Amino acid sequence: TKQKNISYLLSHFTSKKKKMVEHQMKPVASFLLVLNFCMYAIVLGIGAWSMNKAINHGFLIGADYSLPAHFSPIHFPMGNAATGFFVTFALIAGVAGAASVISGVSHLQSWTTTSLPAAVSAATIAWSLTLLAMGFGCKEIELGMRNARLRTMEAFLIILSATQLLYIAAIYGVRK
Repeated sequence: TKQKNISYLLSHFTSKKKKMVEHQMKPVASFLLVLNFCMYAIVLGIGAWSMNKAINHGFLIGADYSLPAHFSPIHFPMGNAATGFFVTFALIAGVAGAASVISGVSHLQSWTTTSLPAAVSAATIAWSLTLLAMGFGCKEIELGMRNARLRTMEAFLIILSATQLLYIAAIYGVRK
């Protein structure tokens, strides 16, 4: 009986400690969700500016003109050869990241295992797209010749690849 009492106390203590850890992760997850949303919104703003500038100042080809020898459908008048891919995937990652906030807010309200799969799935998709855009951002950094807005977007995507992963780890704190 003494051993049963000790095992009961240990299991009660660890279960109580586990619940404390679960509840401590909710504010961390909330903070990361808000931070990531703000950063994804900034990435979308800069990406939209870049895309608008590329559309307005790209190649103008009339009926009697031929395509230039090195024409690319993802040509951007600023940056380098990787800029078009970087901006395109940054916009896709930004939309997916901002959309994952919807399931994240729903999960934070209930904070149960029933809402966990949707939140983790959306966050993981957004994270994987962010990593893809960050990869193009790293290539753009390697090639050089980019403006301050593109450098800002590169920095935000590098930071987002870490904070989104931390957010995914924080919402795994749910066990009930």
